[in-house]
Amino acid sequence: MPHLNMTDNIISLDWDISSAASCACESINSKMYAAACSDSHMSGLGFTVMKSQAFTGFELPIIPLWQLLVTAGVFGFLFVLQRMELSKRIRARIQPYVCRQVEKEVSAVLLVQKYSHPLLDTFMGTIALVVSVEFYTLILPLLFWIGQVRLARQLTLLMAMGIYAGNSVKDLVSAPRPPSPPVRRIISTDNAEKWSEEYGLPSSHTINTICFTGYIFKYLIMDSGGLGALTISAIAVFLFTIQVLVVTGRVYLGMHSPIDILAGGVIGNLLLLGWCLIDNYLDAFIISGENVISLWATAAVLASFAYPTPEQPTPSFGDHTCFNGVAFGIVSGVHRTFSLFHSGAQTFPLTLAGVGSRLIVGLLTIAIAKEVSKSLAIILLPRICNLLGICVRSSSYVPYLRKEFEHKMKSLESTDDESSWDVDTAIRLVQYAGLGWAVVEVAPHLFVLLGL
Repeated sequence: MPHLNMTDNIISLDWDISSAASCACESINSKMYAAACSDSHMSGLGFTVMKSQAFTGFELPIIPLWQLLVTAGVFGFLFVLQRMELSKRIRARIQPYVCRQVEKEVSAVLLVQKYSHPLLDTFMGTIALVVSVEFYTLILPLLFWIGQVRLARQLTLLMAMGIYAGNSVKDLVSAPRPPSPPVRRIISTDNAEKWSEEYGLPSSHTINTICFTGYIFKYLIMDSGGLGALTISAIAVFLFTIQVLVVTGRVYLGMHSPIDILAGGVIGNLLLLGWCLIDNYLDAFIISGENVISLWATAAVLASFAYPTPEQPTPSFGDHTCFNGVAFGIVSGVHRTFSLFHSGAQTFPLTLAGVGSRLIVGLLTIAIAKEVSKSLAIILLPRICNLLGICVRSSSYVPYLRKEFEHKMKSLESTDDESSWDVDTAIRLVQYAGLGWAVVEVAPHLFVLLGL
C-alpha cells in the first residue's frame, strides 16, 4: 500500500475540482471502453478482465467477491472439520459396511483369478501403468511440447483433481483391500508394491482412467472437430477397451474388490461430467483471470490441510501432494506465458527428430528443475518456519529434523506427532511445483533458444 501523508492531501485540495472530475470521467470511460473492446475469446469463451487504479502510478489488486467467499468457505469448512471430527464420524459409519462387502466379494475376486497365467499377469501389470506417475511424467509434458497445450493443461488439472478426490476418499474410509490370502496379490512392479500399501475403496485407477480417456474423447469430438464417424467410433472403441482392461486388471491383480471398482466408477464419471461443464470457464480464468497465482497457491495449501487423516499412514497423501504441486506450477507458468507458448498459435513441424529433441531437452530440464526446487526448499522452508515460530518435523528430507523426529518418536513410542508440522509436505509441494513450472515455461524458452 502506498504511504499517504496529510501534506499531500492538503496540497491536493488546491487542484481545480472541475478539471479533476473531468479527467476522472474521461479516465473511467476510456477504461470501460478499452475493457469492452479487449474482450478476448479463449477456447470459445469470452473472458474480460478489468483493473482499476486507486492512485495515479499505483495499481491496487482487486479481490473479486467470489474469491473471498470461496476462501472464507474453505476456512469455515476446515474449522468445522476439525472441531466436529467429521472424518472420524464418517469413517465410523461407512467403514464397517465396506469391510463386510470386501469379505463377501472375495469369491468374486477368486473367480476372476481362476484364469491367471504368467503372461496375463505381466500384461495386466503393464496396463496398470497407464495411470502411473511415470506415464503422466512422459505423456502430459509431451502434449504441451507438441502443441496440444489446451488438452495438456486440462488433463493435468483433471488428473490432479481425480487423484485428490480418490485418495481423500481412500484415507477417509480406510477400508482394506481384498485379504491376501486367499486372494493372490500380483505385484510385478515397484509401483504395484506402493499401491498395495494404500487402502482399497475407491479404485483410483478406475477414477483416473475414466477421467483421462473420457476427457480425451470429449476433446477430440467437441474441440478438434472434422473427425468422421468411422474415426470417432474407432477412437471410442480403443478408449473404452483401455478402461475395461484397467478396471478388470485391478480385480485380476487382487488389488480391488468389485465395490472398490463401483465406487471408483461413480466418482470418476461424476468428476468427468463436472469437469466437462466447467473446463472452458476454468481455462479462461487461468489464462486471464485476476489473482490466479495467489488464489491457486492458497487453494493448494488449503487442499493439503483439508485432506483427511487415515487410520494408518499410506503413500496416498504423498501422491496427492506431488500432483497438487504440478498443477500449481502448470497454472502459474501458463498464466505468465500464455501469449508466448500456450495460445495454440505456435506451431512447429511434427517430425520424429523434432519431437525427440524436444522430449530429450524437456525431460532433462524438468529433472534439473525438480532437483533444484527440492534443494532450495530443503534449505529455505525449515528456516522460514523457524523464523515464523512454526514447530516442524521431517520424516525424510531434512537430516537434522529427521533425527530429532526419530528420537522423539522412540521416546513417545508412537508413529505420529501432532504437535509439529511435517515440513516434508511443503518441500514436496515446492519440488513438484518447480517441475510443473519448468514444463510450461522453462522448457519452451529453451526450445526457442535452441531452435527446436
